[in-house]
Amino acid sequence: MPGTPPPDFAAALAAGPLVLDGGLSEQLAAAGHDLSGALWSARLLLEAPEALAAAHRAYFDAGAEVVITASYQASFEGFARCGVGRAGAERLLALSVELAREAAGGAPGRRRWVAASVGPYGAVTADGAEYRGRYGLGVAELEAFHRPRLEVLAAAGPDLLALETVPDADEARALLRAVRGLGVPAWLSFGAAGGRTRAGQPLAEAFALAAEVDEVVAVGVNCCDPREADRAVALAARVTGKPVVAYPNSGEGWDAGAGRWRGAPTFAAGRVAGWLADGARLVGGCCRVGPDRIRELADEVARVRS
Repeated sequence: MPGTPPPDFAAALAAGPLVLDGGLSEQLAAAGHDLSGALWSARLLLEAPEALAAAHRAYFDAGAEVVITASYQASFEGFARCGVGRAGAERLLALSVELAREAAGGAPGRRRWVAASVGPYGAVTADGAEYRGRYGLGVAELEAFHRPRLEVLAAAGPDLLALETVPDADEARALLRAVRGLGVPAWLSFGAAGGRTRAGQPLAEAFALAAEVDEVVAVGVNCCDPREADRAVALAARVTGKPVVAYPNSGEGWDAGAGRWRGAPTFAAGRVAGWLADGARLVGGCCRVGPDRIRELADEVARVRS
């Protein structure tokens, strides 16, 4: 039935927890790759696809069981600005899944999964709107933007879709409409600040949108301060009754004016025990969280499992 997760993934999630990867851009930058420009890590789909496969492998080697593809900032519109036509963009979106699958070792194994990243509309505009939401577009317009990209990614054969860093309840509504009937399960994760979405809606209301959507197998937060995850996991579990996904940033803050990260990291593997106790079943890291931190997190998950 469309929207029902494959039995093997459903069983893995139920038996969880599963360890997600960390920030793809973190590993790529550490390897010396230039991620400047509107496509961010997706530019390497054009310029150095082998680097993406290597980054995915680094996270699998660190203990990740699920990696997220380099399609977060990829779109037909973004590729068009780089001179790539529709057919070429479709091929690059599919390539993002193929590279992650290659890193996983071919066909999906019991403990190696591929989640196709679907970033928000604001990621495509590359102007920080993903941290604000409220784009001036209606739900129908946002659904029309997201659905074609979702169709291409779903057809490429990921294990699930990562609807991630969603800043706005309206965009969540659009994504939940767009994902219906694709035959691929999804998780929905919001950016969060102060117990609210980035657009200012209460997280409880945002989480509740996915409660009755069969395609959504997990709900939670990502690309936020780890302290937000500490608070949000129990809330998402209570509101939706679904497994929770949590993969926050390092805890450092991005200074857009200076173009640098500031502050001390607060991401710590020790936090994961609390997340798991509160209902998290997919745990990892986002920006500024590299393979070393994921290795520590994977060790902590293994300790909790035992």
